[in-house]
Amino acid sequence: MGSVGAFSLDQLMELAGLACAQALASVYGQEKYPRVLVCCGPGNQGGDGLVAARHLGMFGYKPTIYMPKPGSKDIYKRLKTQCDNMDIETIPPSSDLEPFRAALKSSDVILDAIFGFSFQGPVRAPFDTALPLMTASKLPIVSVDIPSGWNVDQGKVEEIGLEPDVLVSLTAPKEGVRAFKGRHFLGGRFVPKRLDEKFQLNLPLYPGIAQVVELPQPESNQKL
Repeated sequence: MGSVGAFSLDQLMELAGLACAQALASVYGQEKYPRVLVCCGPGNQGGDGLVAARHLGMFGYKPTIYMPKPGSKDIYKRLKTQCDNMDIETIPPSSDLEPFRAALKSSDVILDAIFGFSFQGPVRAPFDTALPLMTASKLPIVSVDIPSGWNVDQGKVEEIGLEPDVLVSLTAPKEGVRAFKGRHFLGGRFVPKRLDEKFQLNLPLYPGIAQVVELPQPESNQKL
């Protein structure tokens, strides 16, 4: 977003959300996992989730949006309106968790877009009740950039943090996900070559026209 990259926040959210939707679709096909519960936080991470929900709807999935605490920024509201225009159902924020529990029971997979890399614990209300319910559902979870509840540098330091099956790192993997053992994708085909070279990111090649590339598991994580 600086003078070198020159991207707007809208552009980056659109590309990130599209990458997350593609990653989910590549693992959880629409025929077997059509119902996606997209859980969005109030910040930019939630914006990525809203973009992903819109694209998933265009892919033929039936997304439902859950926002424990909706974002207040204009860009967030516009992304939400775009989802409304796609007739994507939203669970109204409420202290009554029954609608959320019902949505979990009627979903096939969860897209976790609640907390991003700037998260600092502890997990507070209303998220301290939402995260355990997501874990207890036993549904497969796809997390955006970093699993909700994890520290960007130290990893899972709070028990309440999610344990996703799939992680979609954006731009580059974060230090705190070294211990992640599930399927790991990178979504950052928007990184300019000059920035890649400047910071020696050593980014992998993306296949064809895909917005994501799957990363190999570290040898310590691979089954013998």
